[in-house]
Amino acid sequence: MSSKLRQLFSVIRKTPELIGPARPTPRVIKQLSSLDDQQCLRFQIPMIFFYKNDPSPAMEGKDPVKVIGEALSKALTFYYPLAGRLKEVSNRKLMVDCNGEGVLFTEAEANITLEQLEVGDAVRPPCPYLDVLLYNVPGSEGILGCPLLLIQVTRLACGGFILALRLNHTMCDAFALLQFMKAIEDMAKGANEPSLLPVWERELLSPRIPPKITCTHHEYDDQTDSTLAMNPNDHIINHKSFYFGPKEITALRNQLPQHLRDGCSTFELLTACIWRCRTIALQIDPDEIVRVTCCVNIRGTKYNMMLPNGYYGNAIATPTACSTAGDLSKYSLVYAVDLVKKVKATASEEYVRSLIDFMEIKRRPMPAVKGSFVVSDITRGGFEEIDFGWGKPVYAGPPEAVLFMSFYIRYQNKDSGEYGTLVPICLPLRAMKRFEEELKKMTLQ
Repeated sequence: MSSKLRQLFSVIRKTPELIGPARPTPRVIKQLSSLDDQQCLRFQIPMIFFYKNDPSPAMEGKDPVKVIGEALSKALTFYYPLAGRLKEVSNRKLMVDCNGEGVLFTEAEANITLEQLEVGDAVRPPCPYLDVLLYNVPGSEGILGCPLLLIQVTRLACGGFILALRLNHTMCDAFALLQFMKAIEDMAKGANEPSLLPVWERELLSPRIPPKITCTHHEYDDQTDSTLAMNPNDHIINHKSFYFGPKEITALRNQLPQHLRDGCSTFELLTACIWRCRTIALQIDPDEIVRVTCCVNIRGTKYNMMLPNGYYGNAIATPTACSTAGDLSKYSLVYAVDLVKKVKATASEEYVRSLIDFMEIKRRPMPAVKGSFVVSDITRGGFEEIDFGWGKPVYAGPPEAVLFMSFYIRYQNKDSGEYGTLVPICLPLRAMKRFEEELKKMTLQ
């Protein structure tokens, strides 16, 4: 992002408004699942979508802000819990009061074009303008008693637009958010109801009677005696994103023995590589335990959780691999890949049931943070397919990484045209330089 463009860029916002369901909806209180109200999900997650001025014949001459705002209201008729407010009851359990108060919606206007942003490389993460493209309405950032969704649609000088949103993660995971976005798309294009009707049924992910912990959950290891510290207030934090195309993946895969090379997924390979490079870059005490948590989608028949099509709650397991920082740093990529493969294989129905029961017995504790790294793969999510009538987005996904979490995003390299995986990373400045050096060593082999 050039300093000149930064100086020129400005956004004028209208007063944020609350948008509720287009029709009356049930006034009920609904209980979230035991996966929804984990402490680790009690935060707001942002997403951003960049669109060209490429309207379909049906959208010619229409205002995307108005179209999306009206479609949002219609979609909320079916997803009415998202227009409600959360409250906490006994045992730290979360409930949503479906009061129809609505979600926050902001209309905005920017003075630059999408082409200017693309030239400045401000479309791919990290987004340097997130604070103005997703205005943090005062008093809206809380988990309890606040709007569950905030959306800002910003028109660009070229006729394109940017849709940015912030979602209370306790309500939905990435796959559920995609389902809701698809419902908005359906409504924008004139449908009377979503192509996939939403299903609440959070009781499907309730504790057993009696609850019993049968698996090890390293993501919630007790860290009372941990000495590792990475306080973001003590460092200059640097955001960057790294592209892994076919060339980089092949270079990594070639470092594995044949039995791992053939049986290792791209997710496992990338996770092992990034976890190892990140650990080396942070110069963690060799005896300290480090973890990588893999977010695993438990929908479908593989995990036998009986979640119906249309379920829009959090449906992710979080198996976690552990190692000393010293072993992870000194051993080859093979060691890290083997750890990731083994722990990912532990994600099973019993693991998920045990995690749900763990939440009930332990009263939703804080997850392990020190020495931990979380990865979420949304390459198969389909956010890049969301089309409100102006074509598919130039970029769709998280605007940046967070300190302990990165995302895998499907991305088309604008130079080669090939598709690969984009990974936003957040590290202290000096650690980022070391991370880049380690990554370069691994991907140039």
